[in-house]
Amino acid sequence: MSQTDDAPRTEAIPGARLRWWTELPLILLVYGAYSAGRLLARGDVSTAVDHGLAILRAEKAVRLNLEHPLNRLFTREAWIGVPADFWYASLHYLVTPLILVWLFRRRATVYRAARTWLMTSTLIGLIGFTLLPTCPPRLLSQGHGFVDTMAQYSSYGWWGGAASAPKGLGGMTNQYAAMPSLHVGWALWCGIMLWRHGRSPYAKAAAVAYPLITTIVVMGTANHYFFDALAGVAVMGVGLLLTKPVMRLAARIKDRVNTVLAGGSAAAPSATRSSIVSGECQTSPGERIPRQRKAAAPHDSGDGAAAPAR
Repeated sequence: MSQTDDAPRTEAIPGARLRWWTELPLILLVYGAYSAGRLLARGDVSTAVDHGLAILRAEKAVRLNLEHPLNRLFTREAWIGVPADFWYASLHYLVTPLILVWLFRRRATVYRAARTWLMTSTLIGLIGFTLLPTCPPRLLSQGHGFVDTMAQYSSYGWWGGAASAPKGLGGMTNQYAAMPSLHVGWALWCGIMLWRHGRSPYAKAAAVAYPLITTIVVMGTANHYFFDALAGVAVMGVGLLLTKPVMRLAARIKDRVNTVLAGGSAAAPSATRSSIVSGECQTSPGERIPRQRKAAAPHDSGDGAAAPAR
């Protein structure tokens, strides 16, 4: 019963046509555009600081300033702060691609929509970085009570004191791309994929734990405000709503390109297949048309023409 139910769904979505050598360049292209845009969209430092302070004031006004107690805990307890820094600096680069590969190999029928959702949300996040450069809590002045755990525990990892990038490369990252938090957004995407398509109880547990712990980590390490995390969730929601329209648009563009390419390549074959018609004689191209003799009309010239039969 389950096999017959699954068959139509598998055929309805052309997952079998997916090829890794076409998917990988597409993903790398989007991620490269995201990284380059994130780097270029630095904005003015004073503006970024103003945005960060405005977010902090808004959180305090509604009593959702969760970053301070978490940051004090991570700063005081190294056994929490060090793993949290490793979590922040590495897992979003590892878990998200692994979930993509897993969907590609094991859940091909849902991969295309899941990939489109992730990419669309990522590009929306890039728009947020560009329009709203935001100073993260760790870069505010000391009077605001935050400690940069990445700098405090930099001797434990590969990152430098300036950013979560490798030592000496902090200047190559945009440290004011804090709103929205795509660490949280990507973790939420991974959690939803694991919850919907994972079959084991471990997958279900990871689906809940991964985005929840990531949200705590980004605040405890003073890399994001709580509102940054909420914005990351909102970005994924908008990306989900846009997934089907984006897929339809991509399909139309692909069809248009294929039509143009097919039209150019089909012009010559159509001429080759066309036939030359002369009167009632049809021949293939290149074949000579024999000169046709006109039938002689019967007459009485005495030239030996056969007489009509009697």
